[in-house]
Amino acid sequence: MAAYHRTGRVTAALTACLATVALAGCASGDATAPRAASPAPAGTGAKTDGGTVPEGQPDVNGDGKVVIGVLSPGDINDKGYYQSFVDTAERFATSKGWTIIKRGGVNTSEALSAARALCGQKVDMVALGAADLRDAIPASEEPVCADTAWYVPSSDNIPQTPRIMLSTDEADQSLLAAGYAAGLLMKEKGETKAGFVTGPEVDFTTTAARAFRAGIRLVVPEATLTVTYSGDLNDSAKAKEATQAQISQGVKVVYPYLGGATDASAELANANGVLTLTPGTDRCASTRPTFDVSVLFSPGDYFGAALEEFAEAKLRMGVEKVWRLGVDPFPTVRICEPTPEQEKRLETFIADVGSGRIDPKAEVKRLGS
Repeated sequence: MAAYHRTGRVTAALTACLATVALAGCASGDATAPRAASPAPAGTGAKTDGGTVPEGQPDVNGDGKVVIGVLSPGDINDKGYYQSFVDTAERFATSKGWTIIKRGGVNTSEALSAARALCGQKVDMVALGAADLRDAIPASEEPVCADTAWYVPSSDNIPQTPRIMLSTDEADQSLLAAGYAAGLLMKEKGETKAGFVTGPEVDFTTTAARAFRAGIRLVVPEATLTVTYSGDLNDSAKAKEATQAQISQGVKVVYPYLGGATDASAELANANGVLTLTPGTDRCASTRPTFDVSVLFSPGDYFGAALEEFAEAKLRMGVEKVWRLGVDPFPTVRICEPTPEQEKRLETFIADVGSGRIDPKAEVKRLGS
């Protein structure tokens, strides 16, 4: 699904937006005080950067095994944002002989009790699948979660604390690049009308729409973007209704910035010869539906990097990692079947964002309205 970016991303969407495409754990359930953080391993810079590495990582609670607990507010079988997070955890855990405890569809009102329950099962990490579950964070300070690490997708209203690691990106970057890629395809076909279908009209979706519009206009200055807020990221019927309405208005590109309803929208776009993009994951190989652009800001990609550090006893609490387009492997954008010129122009654009030659915030302000 769409991820929730820094602005409240469901990250996402994407972040879905999703932005897009969302994380650490709780340990023993006894009432002892947390163990003191160990010095950072040589070269990690954990102490000097203000963070600390929990003692014993990855077996933070010292019980001889490693257990990762994952809580997700959405459908962990959505083939998108939420599923990518869980799939990454399962693949990594299997490769290391670790155990995964996962729970999807967690309501925000249940976040705190769900986190406590994970800690009661002696997990070493509680991983939140999206910033929606921020109400779980106080459990990180409670005795039941004394010896745990926490990985948390960030948003503007989540304060940094010494007991959690925050992971975030800049929605303007990936969505501006998504629009730029769509603009390249539209220019080749001589098209000027694009559509954006998403769920509720909230900060992360409105931010994503503005950035997507700005990116298109960097290539096709006269382009228009029709935005439809269906009210629900996962309701396929509403997504199809919104997509059909946009197609009837003549749009030739539709961005389903959705969760579980992504495929329903994309299949309708396919049936009408309309180009479409992914909200967070790489689905260029997908055959039903097909996608023309993969916009990659999946929480699973970010989480995988964090788990690598966790396995190496380098994952620091009390810090925030900001993933940057053109600097880190993710976020990024791929045109699935680009011409050589399109591929070169998109690569140059992404590199220019990474180097600072292009300021996404300034471009969104200039062209996003």
